[in-house]
Amino acid sequence: MWTVPNIITLFRVLLIPIFVSIYFLDWKWAQQAGAFVFWLAAITDWFDGYLARKLKQSSAFGAFLDPVADKLIVAAALVMITHTYASLWVTVPAIVLLMREIFVSALREWMSKQGQSDAVKVNFLGKAKTTLQMLALIGLLSGLETFMGFPIYWVSLGYLLLWAAAVLSLWSMIVYSAAGWKTLKAL
Repeated sequence: MWTVPNIITLFRVLLIPIFVSIYFLDWKWAQQAGAFVFWLAAITDWFDGYLARKLKQSSAFGAFLDPVADKLIVAAALVMITHTYASLWVTVPAIVLLMREIFVSALREWMSKQGQSDAVKVNFLGKAKTTLQMLALIGLLSGLETFMGFPIYWVSLGYLLLWAAAVLSLWSMIVYSAAGWKTLKAL
């Protein structure tokens, strides 16, 4: 259980209250510092998977905890940006992303019980959605449109990436649902 990848994943879970607390502090760079902690958590997600494969330390506990950690920190970030922006342009895609995560998690659990977990494995579409979602969240959490006087348009880009992630999210949910439908029809 106490492998390097699992420790990194647990670290990511422990970052959630730190991330939320920093983001809502009453000081000038709180949102940017919170976005940095979120970025750090996103990077550790890549490292724990890489190290699990490289060190041959994959485990059932890690396979369970890693997606849970991802969903927890992303859900926290989605709730936070809906609070910060209080706009349908953020709230609608955030709800779509949350609904998809819950639906696909439940579908994967059901498919696993049917012995069909390979049919709903993470695919390229899901990874693309996750990448866009993480970049969108970093941009929206940071609140930055300029940096050191130079325009960077992180927030504007964040809006676009959030909607793109929501579209990919729906698309991947349809793909996974089709696999689930085949299994359901075969019962």
